[in-house]
Amino acid sequence: MPKVLEFGPYILFFWIGENGEPVHIHVAVKRPTEHATKIWLTASGGCILANNGSNIPKRDLSNIMELVALNHGYICQKWQETFQGDISFYC
Repeated sequence: MPKVLEFGPYILFFWIGENGEPVHIHVAVKRPTEHATKIWLTASGGCILANNGSNIPKRDLSNIMELVALNHGYICQKWQETFQGDISFYC
C-alpha cells in the first residue's frame, strides 16, 4: 500500500485496487490495516470523514483532517500518479 504522508504514529496511505472510487486516503497506526480510517477528499479542497475504523482519538483525528485538507493538492497528485486515471471527488 503506497504511503503518502506520516503524522506522528499515523500513516496515511492508499489501498491498491480502489482506483474506481473517488479520491480518498486511509489512516492507520504504523502500518496499513484492512479496517483503517477512511477520509474522502472534496472538490472544494476539504475532506470528509467516511469512517473511523482505526478508532483514532478525536483530537488526533481533527489534526489529521486538517493535515489532509492542507495537503489536498499533493494527495490528489499522488492519487493520479498511483492509479493513473481521472480524479473524481465524493462531493
